[in-house]
Amino acid sequence: MRLKDRLPLIGTIYESLFSYPAPVNLTYLWNFGIYALVCLAIQIITGLALAMHYAPNIDLAFISVEHIMRDVNYGWLLRYVHANGASMFFIVVYIHMFRGLYYGSFIAPRQMLWIVGVAILLCMIITAFMGYVLPWGQMSFWGATVITNLFSAVPFFGQNIVAWLWGGFSIDNATLNRFYSLHFFLPFVITGLSGIHIALLHITGSNNPLGISYAGDSNTFSPYYLVKDLYGIFWFLIFFGIFLFFAPNLLGHPDNYTPANPMVTPTHIVPEWYFLPFYAILRQFLISYQVC
Repeated sequence: MRLKDRLPLIGTIYESLFSYPAPVNLTYLWNFGIYALVCLAIQIITGLALAMHYAPNIDLAFISVEHIMRDVNYGWLLRYVHANGASMFFIVVYIHMFRGLYYGSFIAPRQMLWIVGVAILLCMIITAFMGYVLPWGQMSFWGATVITNLFSAVPFFGQNIVAWLWGGFSIDNATLNRFYSLHFFLPFVITGLSGIHIALLHITGSNNPLGISYAGDSNTFSPYYLVKDLYGIFWFLIFFGIFLFFAPNLLGHPDNYTPANPMVTPTHIVPEWYFLPFYAILRQFLISYQVC
């Protein structure tokens, strides 16, 4: 009896990495799924390391982040990798998603594959928003205040939803603890959904630029696509490294280097760049709701 027959998990891994048949005409746009997996791994590893030094308390959160930056060995690197890794994750996922939209990857028989992908995106948005609050800087505090208050527009139950999110009647220690717990938990949910996403991909097969398939017109994943993915990861990490070592704060907001102060409102309250489209949609929805 062969080893993969004795241990089915090994057989599954082998088929995923080596014998999985993929269309011969896939371009580098099909590499962004593996880049997203790399980003997820980076975020989980750096997040676990940061959690060892972070204090989820409104009096200590900002100080603990500064402690990580100044006193922990290579803490500055861990923090910058995690912060910029979130931006890289969204860049990769947005390209991956728009490629799927352009080439019709949501069309039968891949509907469930697309639905699970949307669920991953929603979990990413929630996780990133809660992570943005954790440094407890000015933009963290006021961003959380604005975004959570949007739920007050929900008819009948709006105020109750906001109170539940806050854990009280204002953004306070209970809010920070809730956000920290969920921010720690949700990446593992994303990991599980990613496993389902990959399993569904291997059941239905990959789409391709032509949108059609020919019987037998495929390559095994290894060595052709495995080497192609590794080559793409190399250039992706170089792109990541440029931001990490030369412009680590370019995608952030300077107000977040000021401790949260409920008595001082920043001039412009804006979310992270990857939330701006959704923030604009929510604002327009609320304006329309108030007019009506």
